[in-house]
Amino acid sequence: MRVRTTAAVASAAALTLLTGCGAADMTKQASPFANAQGAKTVTLSVQSWVGAQANVAVAQYLLEHELGYRVDTVQVDEVPAWDALSQGRVDAILEDWGHPEQEQRYVEDKKTIAPGGDLGVTGHIGWFVPTYFAKKHPDVTDWKNLNKYAGLLRTAESGGKGQLMDGSPSYVTNDKALVKNLNLDYQVVFAGSEAAQITQIKQFAKEKKPFLSYWYTPQWLFEKVPMTEVKLPPYEEGCDADPEKVDCAYPVTPLQKYLNADFAKQGGKAADLLKKFKWTTEDQNQVSLMIADQKMRPEEAAKKWVDSHESVWKEWLS
Repeated sequence: MRVRTTAAVASAAALTLLTGCGAADMTKQASPFANAQGAKTVTLSVQSWVGAQANVAVAQYLLEHELGYRVDTVQVDEVPAWDALSQGRVDAILEDWGHPEQEQRYVEDKKTIAPGGDLGVTGHIGWFVPTYFAKKHPDVTDWKNLNKYAGLLRTAESGGKGQLMDGSPSYVTNDKALVKNLNLDYQVVFAGSEAAQITQIKQFAKEKKPFLSYWYTPQWLFEKVPMTEVKLPPYEEGCDADPEKVDCAYPVTPLQKYLNADFAKQGGKAADLLKKFKWTTEDQNQVSLMIADQKMRPEEAAKKWVDSHESVWKEWLS
């Protein structure tokens, strides 16, 4: 899993259980395949949430098995990934949740990054409670009533206040400002990564305990742990412009792809495929579920999806 202040959103079980905040910053380790002149090689940035891993898995499978490219993947946090992309350390980011400052700097001003088109998936961050708790206490789904339930949502980590669980500090999150500006008796507690957050949510659900969590759609976990969104003050254009004064909900964000500008022009069939790569939330969740829940290797999950969706990806190669 954006997704959030303009910092940076959010699983795990893929390519070596990638984690958000705990992930190594690999932006200084230039891939030998990135921006390689005349070579059939591509380097893709892999963010730490499983939806992003699903995108990369399918793109990598098609690049390798249909077009004969060598594909390298590099894990980079959201904001550093823009620097790596601009410098040619990676060739493409396949899922961006909205970073206007980076877009202005690299796309508009420096022109070192080119838009790669719409991913086809719409993302949204919000605060969620388990549906079993919302059914018992329907008014908890209005932020104005959250203080009423702070005691029930208190944990050892939240310092006497209710706990609002976030994933990685590297994800886009307005939560600390929201808690302060909405005068909520809550403490933001970071699990550290999407994987750790999922583990905690599953444990709460197993014990039927209440929880309040920063979470986002699309995300396969909703199929395992039904959650209901808490309505925050409505989002209006510009209400999150000042990170310190945010007092509104997160926006709905059509997720975008970005390519290194040189690669976008000179990347041949690989660049063309990545520009045309566009699938649905259902597609992404299907591959994500195979990777994170069924513990399939990303390549296996990608192959299974590719084998049953030829009519979709054939258009990306045309």
